[in-house]
Amino acid sequence: MDWGIKGHEWAERLLRGHISRGEVRHAYLFTGPPGVGRRTLALSFARALNCLQPPAPGEFCGTCRICRQTEAMQHSDLAVVQAEADSAVIKVEQIRELQHSLALLPYEARYRVALLLNFQTANPNAQNALLKTLEEAPRRVILLLTADSAENLLPTILSRCEVLRLRPMPLERLTNELEKLELPAPEARQLAHLAGGRMGMALRLKDHQELRDQRHGFLSDLLNLLTASRRERFSHAESISKDRETLREIYSVWLSFWRDVMLRAAAPDLPIVNLDLENEINALARRVGLSSARACVTDLEKALGRLDQNLNTRLLTEVLLLDWPIITPAREAMAEEDFA
Repeated sequence: MDWGIKGHEWAERLLRGHISRGEVRHAYLFTGPPGVGRRTLALSFARALNCLQPPAPGEFCGTCRICRQTEAMQHSDLAVVQAEADSAVIKVEQIRELQHSLALLPYEARYRVALLLNFQTANPNAQNALLKTLEEAPRRVILLLTADSAENLLPTILSRCEVLRLRPMPLERLTNELEKLELPAPEARQLAHLAGGRMGMALRLKDHQELRDQRHGFLSDLLNLLTASRRERFSHAESISKDRETLREIYSVWLSFWRDVMLRAAAPDLPIVNLDLENEINALARRVGLSSARACVTDLEKALGRLDQNLNTRLLTEVLLLDWPIITPAREAMAEEDFA
């Protein structure tokens, strides 16, 4: 059975080859931006490793109990480690608990598989604790790590893993893949741009209209803030700063918009993410220029980093919004004037 991996066929071939030739490594690291398919590829690999009735070496049937339970991340020989709901980090206690379970022989599968998701969130103690297992992995244990970037992990971890760097696919190809799912061409193109070439993110946006509605709301707030007074900006900063994780999502959407403005200020033919706001982006790029757009991008990138430093979120947002340019006339007039 084909793994069904879109955009990472090279990685599928490599992993299937490791299984078919009996050259499976004890640890793999899948890196790339969220939604690019790291977890999907890792779980497909785990199914191919442990499938009860593989059609051929390196393949999986997709229907046996192990395949189905592994896909759902519920099999007894699959240990999943990720940051807990009440924490932003993977803790050393979670790694120690994992090490205890990996000392046991597999219950029914060929291998015990440990899936460590978003391991860049592991604190230094947790990363150091995993090194012992990476150096002396128990027999019949395979470790699968995912992370946004290899550079966010300890070099000693990288040196002990087979690293697969996953990248977004070209926008045209993702658009074509989405059209095969019977999406209208304009919607497929917009989702491909919103997802930045990441198939997993595109499918998530396709299946969850509320995510697109939320994004639209964040961007409407941004456009309104550009014409707002300082008092209105202070008030908005207070209203959105109560929940740190929601604020992170807002910052990320705002960052995508300002990056689009920066790109269009630099060159009018560069591809952008927010195609549905292309008129507003083009108009704003001409008004604020490359330097101002780049400053907004830099400020948002710094603000996203500072959210992890337990700073005062309201003050952080106030400073961010006060540095944004004030645009007049209103949004509608701006678009009409520049595209009359």
